[in-house]
Amino acid sequence: MKNNLHKLIGVMVLFSVVLAACIVVPEPAANNNYPPAINVTGKSDVFLTPDIAYVYVGVHTESENVADALNENNAQSRDIASTLEELGIAKEDIQTSAFNIYPFQSGPIGPAPDGEEILPTKYAVDNTVFVTVRELNQLGKILDSVVRSGANSIHSVEFDVEDKTEALTQARREAIANGRALAEEMAAAAGVSLGDLINLSVHGDNYAQPMFAEGGMGGMYGASKVPVSAGQLVVSMYADMSYAIQ
Repeated sequence: MKNNLHKLIGVMVLFSVVLAACIVVPEPAANNNYPPAINVTGKSDVFLTPDIAYVYVGVHTESENVADALNENNAQSRDIASTLEELGIAKEDIQTSAFNIYPFQSGPIGPAPDGEEILPTKYAVDNTVFVTVRELNQLGKILDSVVRSGANSIHSVEFDVEDKTEALTQARREAIANGRALAEEMAAAAGVSLGDLINLSVHGDNYAQPMFAEGGMGGMYGASKVPVSAGQLVVSMYADMSYAIQ
């Protein structure tokens, strides 16, 4: 009995030693205080005149016979493609974006024997092409011509600048300069000196947004059949900056 008791005491002592060896005393927490700084966000807007446009042109046909609807749609689509090529649109700038055939019920044609109305089934065919227009002074004429050739759906006319590399570079530089000037203004107002740049992050959209403000519109192509206005686009950049305070 005593031997068993001695063994138990020995195991408990050994367990206490092992447990003590596994306990890690945490070190004092590191100092997470940040140095005093001025945080600003610089902004820049660079305005551009569009030189390219993107248009979705579509043909929608309906018939009680799916083959008839398809044949009519194909004929109108071919006429539109020919018209676009005659107007100087390159084949690589004409891309099919959607083609759909679906049945639908157009309306009652009379009562059924049980009193319910009979809804005839018709078929619709939609063919939409994505067109890139590189000569904006021809855009109005192109829109007018494709409608007369059979297009009955035109939507999402978007203007853009094909090469925005220089504008984006300018916007980034001006956003940083604007942030620096704002930081200097804040430092002077607070009676402190601006130190080194601690952090810099530049962000923004790589595409141009349309401008709708009064006086911001570009040339109106009034000589075309359909009057269109390309307006003006803007590229915006932001610079998040942190400066140390001396």
